Amino acid sequence: MATRQSTSSRKPNILLIAIDSLRRDHMSLYGYPRNTTPHIDRFAEEATVFENTFSTHIPTTSAYASMLTGADCFTNQVVALRHKGGLTPKVKTLPEIARANGYLTTCVGFTGNPASRGFDQYLDYPGWGSWDQGRSPKAEELNKVAIPQLQRLCRQKKPWFVMLRHMDPHSPYLPPAPYERMFYHGNERDPKNKSLDTLYAFKPFADYFRTWFPPGCTDIQYINAQYDGAVAYMDACIQSIFTALDTLGVLDDTIVVLNGDHGETLDEHDCWFDHHGLYDPTLVVPLLIRYPKKLPVGIRVAGYNQHKDLLPTLVELADLKLDAATNKQIDGQTLTRLVFGPEVSFGSEFYITECTWMRKHGWRTPQWKLIVALEPDFHYKPPVELYNLIEDPLELNNLADREPAVVAALRKRMDQYIAQREKARRTTNPMLTQGDWSKGGAPFKTSKAAYQSLHIGDPKLAAKLQSEARK
Repeated sequence: MATRQSTSSRKPNILLIAIDSLRRDHMSLYGYPRNTTPHIDRFAEEATVFENTFSTHIPTTSAYASMLTGADCFTNQVVALRHKGGLTPKVKTLPEIARANGYLTTCVGFTGNPASRGFDQYLDYPGWGSWDQGRSPKAEELNKVAIPQLQRLCRQKKPWFVMLRHMDPHSPYLPPAPYERMFYHGNERDPKNKSLDTLYAFKPFADYFRTWFPPGCTDIQYINAQYDGAVAYMDACIQSIFTALDTLGVLDDTIVVLNGDHGETLDEHDCWFDHHGLYDPTLVVPLLIRYPKKLPVGIRVAGYNQHKDLLPTLVELADLKLDAATNKQIDGQTLTRLVFGPEVSFGSEFYITECTWMRKHGWRTPQWKLIVALEPDFHYKPPVELYNLIEDPLELNNLADREPAVVAALRKRMDQYIAQREKARRTTNPMLTQGDWSKGGAPFKTSKAAYQSLHIGDPKLAAKLQSEARK
């Protein structure tokens, strides 16, 4: 039986459960009708749950850069998935801050990313997969690495900060049995079903899809169900982490954070089973924090907040000391200002960026979303998109041509904000300085050029699996 690790004078441990590609609206915690997160739901009864957290800089690298530095893209200079070089030395990361405060630090599943700078140890696990390799127990593989490490750290005399990067909701969605049939009971190979035809014809992703879609699969709802199954499977595995903390006697002495780097687009907006596009399924993320010594339990906070607000929150809750330069880098605010007041919400309109498969930026308000392409994209989408989020929450009706005055007003506010941040940080908006961000010929002059240049997937493996489907 483990003895309690903590003493009254000791700083709390910090556990960041950072889940890649987790959609808030596909969690039962946030009202999804499928019971995808029952274990997280129960854990959240002892936590503070935030209902309007946004990932403003898509995708993974830029999202985690904001989360782990407390800074926006103008400060940390990260906007692209394939960020060139390391993280700027002008900012410090949460693991660097924690180490300076006497913490032992470990990162699981995020080795080599610029945003992960500063951990003492980097541990990895198999977090990918394909149909040829079989069902992918990503979260169990993570647990095999993470739980022994938590046990080792709890035997030390110092507090620890551990970041776990879960990959189950990131494609390929290959949850083990019985989760692969938990939310689907049809015939995924029905030849009359043509709902995947458009995806198989989309040249940039077609080979990738064929490496993990079941051979002969025709039903897009089956793939959607695999996503939900992956979330449910991961939820069960995360319960093992919660149980380990409790058994080790450190649960109440640990600040436990669960959030996502960004969401995921499933069959919406033609951005199939990926996280590009500045639509809300990608921007809106879950966030809960459990630390009953300083935060109330079982409450929900509706105020708007962003990834950049997490670091200052943890600095406050753990009473971490910052030097003057680090304090100046932080653009976010502590979330306790929303929990206890005086704030009801942080900024409800904000700048949004993406640089994964498309390079776009925009401006989101509670009513409107403006998306502006900085170069043509491989989906042949219009250069300007405008959505009324109140009347059209699914963002299906582009009003840019019908509402030119709204486009002009939002664009002016966005441009003013960019100019303000460039002046404040004495820098150029990094969205304008990415060069060949795709490593495939960007910036693109035409959508056709982007379509013909961008590609993911192994064509040989795709052809092999496709031939098996015909047998």
